[in-house]
Amino acid sequence: MRTIERDLSALQQSGLPIWAEPGRAGGYVIDASATLGPAGFTLEEALAVLIGLGALGRSPFRQSARTAARKVLAVMPDRDAVRASAFASRVHFLESEEDTTAPVEFAEALRADRVVQLRYRDADGAESRRDVEPLGSIEKDGQWYLIAWCRLRQGVRAFRGDRMLSVRVTDERPPVRTLRAEDLTIPYGRLRSVVGD
Repeated sequence: MRTIERDLSALQQSGLPIWAEPGRAGGYVIDASATLGPAGFTLEEALAVLIGLGALGRSPFRQSARTAARKVLAVMPDRDAVRASAFASRVHFLESEEDTTAPVEFAEALRADRVVQLRYRDADGAESRRDVEPLGSIEKDGQWYLIAWCRLRQGVRAFRGDRMLSVRVTDERPPVRTLRAEDLTIPYGRLRSVVGD
């Protein structure tokens, strides 16, 4: 019984909403909205998912990526999960020595649909405070950028994640803005969405 309780505790710590139902007919319950149907991942698909999540190691989404990887493995048959983990452990990322880790609050700034107050250091080392309205994010060569309407500059700007000294989400809802391709004017590379081709 202690092994089961330890496993359930580990699942709770990874963020699954599990609680105990007291009484003789009670037991442990998982919130139905948090359950996954049979994932049915092939070994190759599971490996691709684990590699993709592993690539987020310095991103603002790194904590969620770690818990998602655990959940992917948890829904797989034990034998397949062990094999997928073993294969994934053979994949490595060659990263810059420079610390380019974006703050985890960056992810909250994206999903909050609120005005965000940034304390920011630009490329020349000058610090400023900015009220921004997040519109999206871009990753290029390991650098994560928050794309936002900057109220100070009255235009769309890209704020590099590792230059964010502090990120505070306010209670203020920003006006609806549409991000246009010409607002980005990215001189290098091709822009590709995570959910598109």
